[in-house]
Order: sequence, then structure tokens, then C-alpha cells
Amino acid sequence: MQLQVMGAASVPSEGVNKGLITSIEEVISSISKCLEKVERLVGVPIEHVWVGVSGSNVITQENRGIISVTRADGEITHEDVERVIENARTVAEPPNYEMLHVIPKSFTVDGQTGIKDPVGMTGLRLEVDAQIIYGLSAHLKNIQKTVYRTGTDIDDVVLSVLATGDIVATDRQKELGLSVINIGSSTTSLVIYEHGDVQHIAVLPIGSEHVTNDLAIGLKTSIDIAEQVKIEHGSCVISKDIQKSSLNLRDLGGSDDIVSKRYIADIISARVGEILEKIDEEFTSVGKNRMLPAGVIFTGGGAKIQGLIPLAKDQLGLPAALGYPIDTPSVSNYATDLSFTTAIGLASWGLHVDDTKPRRSRLKDVGNAIRGIGKVGKWLMP
Repeated sequence: MQLQVMGAASVPSEGVNKGLITSIEEVISSISKCLEKVERLVGVPIEHVWVGVSGSNVITQENRGIISVTRADGEITHEDVERVIENARTVAEPPNYEMLHVIPKSFTVDGQTGIKDPVGMTGLRLEVDAQIIYGLSAHLKNIQKTVYRTGTDIDDVVLSVLATGDIVATDRQKELGLSVINIGSSTTSLVIYEHGDVQHIAVLPIGSEHVTNDLAIGLKTSIDIAEQVKIEHGSCVISKDIQKSSLNLRDLGGSDDIVSKRYIADIISARVGEILEKIDEEFTSVGKNRMLPAGVIFTGGGAKIQGLIPLAKDQLGLPAALGYPIDTPSVSNYATDLSFTTAIGLASWGLHVDDTKPRRSRLKDVGNAIRGIGKVGKWLMP
């Protein structure tokens, strides 16, 4: 089944700071406004949603599950795979955290390692090496409260960068070795794939709003004007045209100050360079520095800064490109807007999820809110 985006909407995100809820009432108001806009577009009520989470409060842990194959002939079934993944879940959760995902990285059958899909194989002992992803309990409960109070049900909660990676990267790229990097407002999330599996996940506490803040300070102007400067006139690289150009902030509604675009580019490139430096440090920590043949894919609203790709190629020493949803028809231009990539990824995740697939998240206490698939609400994430 192919995802088709029938409509989308956005509103300013109020009550959220660095991926964490700081005001439940403001978040409820923002979600409600967005839902109203979408409902007017599609003409049906939104009853179910898939929610993406990010933020520096996400942590990961490795664990191994081991079971004995039940069939007399030793053939491994889907049920055996489910049981071994469930066994990998039997680990003490870190204090104040809840399990979001259990992602199988590779299987072992009777000592044979590196198996991607053991179903149909013969053996007596099945093992799985899994990566477990946790979210901060208080944060997850706050998310549930805000969404439920808008009159919608949560079908599941997903780590945003996983859904994003599924929609912008091909299986071939994941097999070769690739990182998908989502530059958000206050955080930058990344996932590293190798041999088709998730190898590493990280959330860095720095994002595009830090670029805006630096511009506001450097240009001695408001945050709103600085954001306009970043989007409409900003660049990570200094071209000949930029060296000769200037900008009057009055044209953007600011003071009557004329600033050189070279100065603007210097500020942006310094902060974006810092983000790339943090990414490179993360790659180095897991032995993937300059070791990803398929390179990196940048997405998210922060990836729209002009000149990001050439700067990333130079600083990371890897192939780099912008990540747009693959094979996702849309009646609007949202499918080609990097700011909506995560929302489309969540919609795709919800469309293709299957209870037999181990990648589905297992957030506790969702209870009766988890309902059947097929509601248009999960296709159109706020």
C-alpha cells in the first residue's frame, strides 16, 4: 500500500523547549489549532494519531534474547522470532524511563551469526542482538495528556528519527552504511544504518534555533527578524556574490541597519560548523568517522539552510545530500518541504505497521487508546 498525502498543516509550536513540554496548555492549544486546520482541509474528523518523540532524554541500550526453537523439526517460525525479541525485552529499565522500541540488529542460529531473517531456517537455539530505545517516563506521560485532551487517541509513539529514516533512505543505502540526520529546532537527531540495520541512535542538544539566536545577537535584532534573515538570506558558504552583497534590516521590518551578507554567512557557518562537529564526534564515538559509504542524508527544517551540503561534505568527509520522502505522492507541496519529512515518515510508519513486525514501539499505558489502523488521522500528523 502506498502512502498519499491528502493534506497537511502547521502552526507555531508553543509550550515546547528542546523537545520537552514546558506548558501543557500551550501545547494543547497548538495541537488543537493544527488538527482544526487539517480537518478543514480533508473534511473528516481526526480521531487517531501517531506521535513522534525526540529530545536529549532518549537513551539506548543493547541486550540479547535467547530461546529454544519449539517445533520438532527445528524450523524457525515468525512466532519464534517474536518470542526471542520479547525475551530481549526482559531487562531492567533505567529509572524514570520507559521502553519505546526493541529493534533487532541481527540473529544467531546455533552459533551462526549475522543472520538478518531466520524464519524458515532450521536450528535448536535462536538468539537476537537488539537495541532498546527508552524515553523519559514523565515526558511520555505529558505527551499522552496533551494529545488525549485534544480529543484524539494515540495509536503509538515512535522515535521520530526512525520514522524519518524509513521515508528518506533506500534499502541499498542502509545496507552500504548511511546516517540520516534530522536538524530540528532545538535538537539534532541521527540514526546510523549498516548492513540494513540500525546501528546507532543519538540526539544532540543543538539545532537550527541556535543559529537564529546567534544571528539575533550578532545583528542586534529580534528573533523573528533573525529567523527571516536565516531563511531568506542566510548561507553556510561564502560565495563571491555574498561577499559583495548587503542587507537592510528595515526591508524585513527591523531597524534601519545595513549588514553585509558576508557577516551573516560568517555567523551561520560558525554555528552550523559546530553542529557538524558534534555529528562528527558522534560518528567517531562509534567508529564510523568517514566510514559510511552511502554518506549522510540531511532533513528537517534546519537542513534548509543554503550551503549545508557542500559544508557537510567538506567537514564530515562523506557524501551528503538532502533527504526528501521517497515515492510519496502529494496533492500539495508538503512532500517536498524538508520541515514535513518527519510528519510524512510517521504517517508512513503508521500505514505500514504490522503487529507481527518487531519494530513497532511498545509504549506502556496506552491501553484503550490503541485502536485499529485505517483512520485518516494517522496519515496527517500535526
